[in-house]
Amino acid sequence: MSSVLNPYISYSDNARAALEFYHGVFGGDLTLNTFGENGVDGPDADKIMHGMVATANGFTLMGADTPTGMEHNPGTNISISVSGDDADELRGYWDQLSANGTVAIPLEKQMWGDEFGMCVDGFGVQWMINIRQAQ
Repeated sequence: MSSVLNPYISYSDNARAALEFYHGVFGGDLTLNTFGENGVDGPDADKIMHGMVATANGFTLMGADTPTGMEHNPGTNISISVSGDDADELRGYWDQLSANGTVAIPLEKQMWGDEFGMCVDGFGVQWMINIRQAQ
């Protein structure tokens, strides 16, 4: 089996909403497991201990709520990049990811010839979409 690299995003009490949103954007299968399902009682019982969106085209996005007592430090040190040559598919992702967020760079043709855009979605996650152009 080959190795894979998957983004794993920590949230502050909104992992369920975020992962359901990404499932709506990318499709595939959504798996959500709570702390309570794994024997944790108390204020964290309904929080997401592990969640995953896995798509037919090979995307895997994981995430979880930060449990009580652990520090949650969101930042600008990560962006998730999605690239390819299926312009309709990628524009669809862009439209949904940027709809309730902030566009930093509009999705448009760039100096290197591809269409590229960068946004921060409604959950504070930075996304880069690159549509490769035929040479």
